[in-house]
Amino acid sequence: MRITALLLGIISGLWGMLVGFFGYGYTEFVQWFGEVPDLIEQVDNVQKTRALSLFSPILALVGGGLSVARPLIGGVLLLLSSLGMYWGFEFGVFTMFPITMCLVAGALALGAGFSKSE
Repeated sequence: MRITALLLGIISGLWGMLVGFFGYGYTEFVQWFGEVPDLIEQVDNVQKTRALSLFSPILALVGGGLSVARPLIGGVLLLLSSLGMYWGFEFGVFTMFPITMCLVAGALALGAGFSKSE
């Protein structure tokens, strides 16, 4: 379970980085270029989107890496990452895989942490 959580955490963190690059870049582009009504509009909370674009994928990568040695901490970080991605970007075509993989990896890491076998 730990190795699966490691792999899913790293894959979801890398996919989340792509989503994060797009989210941060979109807010920068709209700020630089300006809004076009009914086509390009700024998000409601720019700072939230930028912060979650940075921190959610990092939490997934760190949580995946920690899931082998410290599965309880890694599982919590993976669950926080999936919550951050959902809160920042909602559930859509490009976010469904990193959010779901972080949830599954977090559950597996917590399961490995609470199990009796090493």
